[in-house]
Amino acid sequence: MPEYSTTRRAKPDLKPRRPGRFTAFTRTMWLLFGAGVLGLGLYVLAVSANFLNLFGRMPNLKTLENPKSELASEVYSADGELLGKYFRENRTPVEYKDLPQNLVDALIATEDVRFEQHSGIDFQSLFAIPYYLLSGRNRGSSTLTQQVAKVLFKTRDNLNDGRLNGNGKLGLLITKTKEWILAVRLERNYTKREILRMYLNTVDFGSNAYGVNTAAKTFFNKSPKDLNTLEAATLVGIVNAPSRFSPAVHPERSRKRRNWVLRQMHKYGYIDAATIADTAKPIALKYSVENPSKGLAPYFRAEVVKSLLAWARETDHDLYADGLKIYTTIDSRMQRYAESALAEHLKLQQKWFAAHWKGQQPWRDENGKVIPDFLNTAMRRTQRYKSLMNIYDGNRDSVNFYLRRKYRMPVFTWEGEKEMLMSPLDSLEYYKRYLRAGFMAMNPLNGQVKAWVGGPSFRFFKFDHVRQGKRQPGSTFKPIVYAAAIDQGYSPCYTRPDVATTFPAEAGRPAYTPQNFDGGFSGKTYTLRQALARSMNSITAWLVMKLTPETVVNYAKRLGITSEIDPVPAVGFGSSDCSIFELCGAYGTFVNKGVWTSPIMVTRIEDKNGNVLREFVPRTKEVLSEETAYLMTHMLQASTTERGGTSTILHTGFKFPYEIGAKTGTTSNYSDAWFMGITPDLVCGMWVGGEDRSIHFRNGEYGQGARLALPLYGMFMRKVYADKSLDINKGPFPKPSTPLTIEIDCSKYYGGQRDTIPYNQKMTPAEMDDLNDKDI
Repeated sequence: MPEYSTTRRAKPDLKPRRPGRFTAFTRTMWLLFGAGVLGLGLYVLAVSANFLNLFGRMPNLKTLENPKSELASEVYSADGELLGKYFRENRTPVEYKDLPQNLVDALIATEDVRFEQHSGIDFQSLFAIPYYLLSGRNRGSSTLTQQVAKVLFKTRDNLNDGRLNGNGKLGLLITKTKEWILAVRLERNYTKREILRMYLNTVDFGSNAYGVNTAAKTFFNKSPKDLNTLEAATLVGIVNAPSRFSPAVHPERSRKRRNWVLRQMHKYGYIDAATIADTAKPIALKYSVENPSKGLAPYFRAEVVKSLLAWARETDHDLYADGLKIYTTIDSRMQRYAESALAEHLKLQQKWFAAHWKGQQPWRDENGKVIPDFLNTAMRRTQRYKSLMNIYDGNRDSVNFYLRRKYRMPVFTWEGEKEMLMSPLDSLEYYKRYLRAGFMAMNPLNGQVKAWVGGPSFRFFKFDHVRQGKRQPGSTFKPIVYAAAIDQGYSPCYTRPDVATTFPAEAGRPAYTPQNFDGGFSGKTYTLRQALARSMNSITAWLVMKLTPETVVNYAKRLGITSEIDPVPAVGFGSSDCSIFELCGAYGTFVNKGVWTSPIMVTRIEDKNGNVLREFVPRTKEVLSEETAYLMTHMLQASTTERGGTSTILHTGFKFPYEIGAKTGTTSNYSDAWFMGITPDLVCGMWVGGEDRSIHFRNGEYGQGARLALPLYGMFMRKVYADKSLDINKGPFPKPSTPLTIEIDCSKYYGGQRDTIPYNQKMTPAEMDDLNDKDI
């Protein structure tokens, strides 16, 4: 029999084992994790959808696909030179192919070393934030893509309008979340290269330089593609804190920051050890901040912007942010010649003016007496005075204290900008003693303005004397009288004695007898051509009486003078104010065969992609017959060719061997000196005088138009004629297409021989060089 063991077997434990504590903890953690992921997902969705308007707006898909940053609009000359920009943020984009590799490497090594690996969010940096916080180190986790999102969509401004947004930590979390979401979306819509280009075109480098294109020009006067490694590292070092690391403001701090960027580049293998050795080198800057006062034609650009803003309002464009390309009529070569000539001429005139009034006050009344309280009266018209009165509630003692308080300020001098200790009253007196000027040149055949200088210095004298300023034109208005006479049948050879003409008293106005420049009448007989050449008031007055002042006003309006003109006996002597801009249009009618052509300043506007948005053509109107217009060019030439003509210096002094028509102008007390010059394809107008009519020379030796304004034209034309690239038409003036019906050969009135001066000999280069202000 088999033997059985008496040992009892243990029964199996059929009851389920109770879960242990680790199993429960794990389950709880998974539940919490799942809830967190779900909550995070719902939170992200809520932020994306701006649930109940709690989190603020998010850009729509269209905006995301076409992100818009502010781009400066650029102004170009007719010959393709950049004149300046209009901007709130000075930014001009650059293509990726024009970005140097050293700049890209420096940026990635410094700002986002894993840029090529992440998809908008660098989780490795994100999860490392607690470690850096606990260790007391400050380190950001924003990727380049997030920074692009921040700048392009202005997440801290434009998208910060939800109920939960604010300045606290919750508001910051919401803003950061938006930047993360936008970064991921940007990565889906754009390549890495496109994102890098966006970043470098939008980032702020300080010094009013937005984007690397402007920054490279501002700090190094280079294009981005020409930056060396040290310069690229300097620019990348700036972006972290533009005010702190600006090489212009903090050169040593910027150098240390640049060197840190270089070490980062070396650490990640972008440069070798030899480049690191250059860290001892200082930063070599060519620093120049772009502003409206700099560059060519600043007065012109300030005038153009008025019409551009009106166009932008009508067409829903933003002139300061849309990156428009504005092509103007200005010729950069002529503009430089005009600015140079005006500075050269005005500097010398200022020297004489200062000597003329040395130790005296130049603000005088019609009797030559000092105007009492002149400066205080002028100060009360200034914006500074009005602002102080507003700040101190009209307390004159407080206002006067600050008007007399001295401080150091930059001031204009013809030797360059200087810093002086002055009070606002001192400054007012200082600038009141400076002569001002305006100059404009235009092509009369198409109305295109070729040069425009509104004053001595746009930074210090903002007032424009080409179009904004209006003064009595003096005798430069007389050709309008003679045009009316020729148009109504008078011949250039019509004769009239130099005798007094008296306008009888009427309507409370006393009798009026205009005097000649020398104060007397010769009694001799002159042709109308001679009379205009000599600028004789007596014969002009007789013509005004015959034509009537109303007829003269009518012709002035036909010739494009839009300013108010009073139909009074003195109308022929320029008694009503007008501008250089208007006179250039009027004289252009004579050259353009009787067709008045409005001066234009812009030919076309393009968008940032080169699409033409608007093209401009001048307004035209036939206001004189072709014959009358030609006869006026013939009349105006007499000023430069007839013995006694007011502008003969152009041939005898400047020795120009070409046909030139001209007219000088001088007003009462020598307050305004004018000159108008015409050639077959160029009309030039200029004015010189004080800021106030009471500030002027005391005699014609210095103050008449032939002395104070004409030389400016000669200096300008000397430069223009010498520049063969300009291809200026040197004449003669073209004759009408049909034979003349009016006599112009006045030799029989000159005793059988015209009393002209020779001018057709060519000047040698040596004579051109020897010609200077002393000759005139």
